[in-house]
Order: sequence, then structure tokens, then C-alpha cells
Amino acid sequence: MADIINTIVLGIIQGIAEFLPISSSAHLIIFRDVFGVGAGMSTKVALCFDLALHLGTLLAIAVFFFKDFLNMVIKGLTKGVNDSDGKLFFQIIVATIPAAIVGVLFEDIIEEAIRTNYLLISIALIVMGVIIYLVDKKSKEEKNTKEISFKDALVIGCSQIFALIPGFSRSGTTIASARFLKVDRESAAKFSFYLSAPVVLGACVLQVFKDSTISLITTNSTIFILGILVSFITGLICIKFLLQYLKKHDFKIFMIYRILLAVVVILTLLF
Repeated sequence: MADIINTIVLGIIQGIAEFLPISSSAHLIIFRDVFGVGAGMSTKVALCFDLALHLGTLLAIAVFFFKDFLNMVIKGLTKGVNDSDGKLFFQIIVATIPAAIVGVLFEDIIEEAIRTNYLLISIALIVMGVIIYLVDKKSKEEKNTKEISFKDALVIGCSQIFALIPGFSRSGTTIASARFLKVDRESAAKFSFYLSAPVVLGACVLQVFKDSTISLITTNSTIFILGILVSFITGLICIKFLLQYLKKHDFKIFMIYRILLAVVVILTLLF
């Protein structure tokens, strides 16, 4: 029963933090290791659960942007870069390459070095929160997704490398980079969501091919299915919320939240 409750709580946290610029990896680490939510999960259950969370958020992206992705793929394969949607398809591929290479080569090393360094994670939360707010405030809104160049896409894609450090946030770094390049807020968020699809898919594929993953899923099917369902539903809600929110608001609330969470973590560690 405890695993079921923890699955629901962490699934909600993942669904929210994956898409809002507040760092899902930092939240899962903090809530598990510092606040003790799901700390009792066995290593095997946790691995199965993490895969379920990734699949749930991937499904949320695929469902919410199904028409966009379908159009991009069709136009990309039939008209190439001569069509704006076709160009966007290839830009996403180009933008995914840097983080994919670095992730495959160094993700485990970074994970082992930083995962238990809660002070560093807290600092990353604060620093990235301030960066995204200041960059957004100082940048004009001159481009939409159709006006992003291949150079812009590559710069945004390279920024995802910093998201390997828990606390920086994949959506936070990509949105901040897009805003620095004068992409409007809503388009910056959309492009960030588009980019998350191949990244999350890659993470899922790598996890599936790890030893004993299939048997773990089979023996923990309830947690696996529940994790997918909770993160999927929460993810859908958060994607819609952020796109609507950014039409009229900036990133100040996310900066404040990140700073407050970091302060709570630091105080918890001290006292």
C-alpha cells in the first residue's frame, strides 16, 4: 500500500516538474532522499517506477502534440526544409544530437557524482531560476517556432546538456536559451516540449534494454501501470497550463518557487 501511495505522489511530482521549468530530476531526488517520499522503495521497484514515469510523460507529449508531430514528420519526409513544418522536424533532430551524445557518454558519471550532493542541486535550482527570469525579462519576443533557424535550434539543443545536472531542468535550460534568442514565451515552451519527445524516448529505450527490465515490469505491473497513468494525466494538465500561463505571465513565479525549495532543502539538511 505504501508503494502505491508513493507511486501516486511521485507520479504527480514527475508530471508537474517534467514540463514546468523546475527540474523533475531534482524534485524526485529531493522528495525521495531528503523528504523521504518513496524512500522505502526497493532499488528494483524504483527502476521500474522511473521507467513508468518517463513513459507517462512521453505519452503526454505524444497525445498533446500528436497533430503537430504528425504534420512535422509528413512534411519533413515529403517536402524537407522547404516547408516550415518540415524544417522544424529536422531542427528537432539537430537539436537532440548534442544532449544525446553527452547523455550516453556521461549521464551515469554525472548521476553518481551529483545525485547525493543536495547542496549543489539546491544551488542549481536557485541559479537556473534566476537565469530564466532575467533572460526572459531582458529578451524581446521576435520569433515563433516557424522562424527558429538551424543555428538557434543547435544552441537550444546544446543547452540541454546542462540539464544532466539535477536542478537545472531540461525545460528550464531550453526555454531560457530560446528566450535569449528572442523566441516568444509560448513558442519557446512549445519548442522545448517538442525537444523533450526524442530525449524522453531515448531514455525509455535505454532503460528497456537494461538487464532484467522486462522481468521487473512483469513483477511490478501495478506500480508500472499506475506510474504511467498518473504522470500521463498530470503531464497533460501541466503542458496545457504552461502554454496558457505564458501568454500573459513571465517566469517570476517559477524563480520564486525554485529559490524557496532550495532554501527548504538547505535548512532541512542543516537542522
